[in-house]
Amino acid sequence: MRGRRLATIEHIIAIVSPGSEEVVERLDRWTTDNGLEFSTVDVGNDIETPWDEEMETLGITIGGDGTFLEGIKQFAPRGIPILGINTGTLAFLVRVDVEDLEEALTETIQGRAEVDRRQQLHVSGAELDATGINDVMIQHPMPEDPVERKITKLDAFADGEYVGEYDGTGLAVSTPTGSTGVSLSAGGPIHNPQNNSSLQIVPLQTHKMGVRPLIVSNDTKIDVVAQEAADLLVDGGRHHVHLDEGDSVRITGADTSANIVRTSYDDDFYTAISELLGWGARGSVGKELPERLQTTGTEEETELEHALRVATEAVKSVQEPLRELHGRVESVTFKTDKSDIVTEADYLSENIITTALENEFPAHGIRSEEDTYVEGGSAFTWLIDPLDGTGNYANGNPNYSVSVGLLRDGEPVLGVVYAPETDELWTAIKGEQAMRNGQPIGVTDRSELAKSMLMSGYDPDGAFLTHFYQDARGVRRLGSAALHLCYLASGSADAVWEYDTYPWDVAAGMVIAEAAGATITDTRGDRFELPGEEERSPMVGTNGHIHDEVIRKLNDNSRLSE
Repeated sequence: MRGRRLATIEHIIAIVSPGSEEVVERLDRWTTDNGLEFSTVDVGNDIETPWDEEMETLGITIGGDGTFLEGIKQFAPRGIPILGINTGTLAFLVRVDVEDLEEALTETIQGRAEVDRRQQLHVSGAELDATGINDVMIQHPMPEDPVERKITKLDAFADGEYVGEYDGTGLAVSTPTGSTGVSLSAGGPIHNPQNNSSLQIVPLQTHKMGVRPLIVSNDTKIDVVAQEAADLLVDGGRHHVHLDEGDSVRITGADTSANIVRTSYDDDFYTAISELLGWGARGSVGKELPERLQTTGTEEETELEHALRVATEAVKSVQEPLRELHGRVESVTFKTDKSDIVTEADYLSENIITTALENEFPAHGIRSEEDTYVEGGSAFTWLIDPLDGTGNYANGNPNYSVSVGLLRDGEPVLGVVYAPETDELWTAIKGEQAMRNGQPIGVTDRSELAKSMLMSGYDPDGAFLTHFYQDARGVRRLGSAALHLCYLASGSADAVWEYDTYPWDVAAGMVIAEAAGATITDTRGDRFELPGEEERSPMVGTNGHIHDEVIRKLNDNSRLSE
């Protein structure tokens, strides 16, 4: 989940520890003031779903790390992002102080917070099927008589290969988040858990000096076989089972991550370990990165650079929900004809993007394919196609995109196009370098139509295919005008023809293609003008070298140049 998606939150549910009545009252007032639904669950009780599950929901825990772990257990399987409010005495996972409650929440629903993906682990076997975020502890059962044996032997395997015998109190398998708990005390390394995917096997009070912690990838299948009786605890006992001699369990990275909301009111990771765990590497005073090493991200953004960053964050925020619905959308309706499908995914994507842009740029106008119209008071207007290639999308085809363009006084000056299935991002500001996933791109230098690859938009009677197929290397149609223009910009095609376009179809792609060196005109070769909202206009884009030849050939067929 991306932070900008948080701007669409409609409901907040809080898991509350005892003695938090005053904090709950503050939260109730804040949600009422912000028009959000609000409900609470006492810690230790299971969350039911009295709200509409289609609503965007934020989970909050009020308490310390123990309450937060309960929140992860309840929220993570539902894909609900979690924000922890610290009312405890010592908390490492929960880093928002209760005094900053309202400010941190306001930042969150404005889409300005970050979402930190945390690796979880999954344990199966021995009548246990559980997920946790910290660690799995396997150790000898506590004897009734303190002088009785406290040692157990465990065999460990990684992807079927024998790791070795752990002879001691037991072992811990931890995530990066859990690396600051038991595994740290046992000599394991500390991992920065932010978007970090790994597992570590840590011996507990081993009887061999050479046995050290072992780090493996998060998809490694760790099998542990008990040679003697042992107890297994997940996240401090939130799941537990007794192992008899010969029992085995499998531990690996969980398929689902925990989505933890981080705001500017949180301490950073290194401050947290310094203050809470006595991290000795930095002492009591922090230092600034030397100026020569600071990136350009620390410099003041221009107006368009700021707009590009926010638009990029917004389109990436829709990847997860669009991929979840891809190919299994049920509520499909037709807007004008059978080629113009709209689905619930269009509206979901549009809501996330427009909400993020409205929050960040309240004076900007917004126009969207799905009939959204926001009158702005500035020279800037956003043109949004929240799902270009809806027919492909509804049928499970990966060729769809999200397109966001920005106009200044009616002229396209910024473009962002994102392909969620391939995670490809094209961006450009007018007059600057076009980029694909942060790398510069440019059009081809082919100068012969016979050696060129063409892309076609909607071709109602097959005239373009018929007229050009024999004279070019090939003609392809993806079903997304924005992708066609981006492939032209990236050098994956030499020319693009679109039979008819709405402004939101091509505004972003035009900026990207022209910034990459493309020539964009109408079918007569004149400067292409964005059509009005209710109008459609044909478009031709080429690498520039074959443009005149393509235009001449189009005008040989009146059906293609109208």
